[in-house]
Amino acid sequence: MWLQLCSLGGFLAMAGGFIALFISGNLLSLNPTVVLAQTVALILVLRARRSLGLRSFHLTAEPTEGHLVTTGPYRIIRHPIYTATCLFIWPGALAHHSLPALALATLVTAGALTRMLCEERILMKHYLEYTQYAGTTKRMIPSVF
Repeated sequence: MWLQLCSLGGFLAMAGGFIALFISGNLLSLNPTVVLAQTVALILVLRARRSLGLRSFHLTAEPTEGHLVTTGPYRIIRHPIYTATCLFIWPGALAHHSLPALALATLVTAGALTRMLCEERILMKHYLEYTQYAGTTKRMIPSVF
């Protein structure tokens, strides 16, 4: 039960920070580098969602029926959607040179990391092969983290 609450807390931090960045005008930028990074992030999300198929979204990161997904972007990183979220928010926040924007981007990242760690514990219990998959695939950055 605490893992589900932990996961929910991570999601709320991510969503709250993302929404606050948008409302405050610190999420988007016309800077070409920001636009490129955010476009890559959107493509990564779409590819990851395609790999997941029709599986539904759960606020507490509960596993859905079916096999462990290790295709598409999941071949390279374990958490492409959380990675894409961070890739989307950081360039925009940095482009605005604002302490509140950096604080909100940090909140989103902390929420994503919290959710990842909780989700991994849940997935290890649900999929016996997850431990082996985690041993060969990095969380967010191939060959690094």
